[in-house]
Amino acid sequence: MGSVRLYLVTGNRHKLKEAADAVRGYPLKLVQAGVGKLEVQSDSVEQVALASARHAYRILRRPVVVDDTSLEVEWLSGFPGPYANYAYRTIGLEGLLKLLDGAPSRRACFRTAVALILPPYEKVFVGVTCGVIAGEPRGAGGFGFDPIFVPDGESRTYAEMSLAEKNRVSHRAKAFRAMASWVARSYSWALDGS
Repeated sequence: MGSVRLYLVTGNRHKLKEAADAVRGYPLKLVQAGVGKLEVQSDSVEQVALASARHAYRILRRPVVVDDTSLEVEWLSGFPGPYANYAYRTIGLEGLLKLLDGAPSRRACFRTAVALILPPYEKVFVGVTCGVIAGEPRGAGGFGFDPIFVPDGESRTYAEMSLAEKNRVSHRAKAFRAMASWVARSYSWALDGS
């Protein structure tokens, strides 16, 4: 059986590894694209991912995938939202934890939008995982806010899980599996040679 080659636009090797693991078993191959990701400003992670994918496609002229993630903290009215990467780079884990000092709720959801440009299609797939923000960073795995996010049904942070354990419940894996499933269904005629 053949596979569909998709160019994943990211400079983050952790994202590439997570995405490749999430789509293992599907008839597609993710290749890291050598193009910078356009970062547009929007309160919609779906719009950010789609605008970035369109930009990458105009440059590469090949099937592209771009993901973008928001961290929506209930007590902070959804902050940092799609600006999670910026918040991580500027205030970091400790800054976010400080904002939650004394908060009656530590509920939060990660939302990942995976935008796919596979002509003639433009599709966006979303994965959401909710949980709580831990009281302190725990674990050495993962990246970004992983050391302080505990998904529902778990006592461990993402950073305390193996890649396989995290991908069973993670927002990013859910979005990438939804995309991979759609590609497999939509392109089965091209993959099986019929």
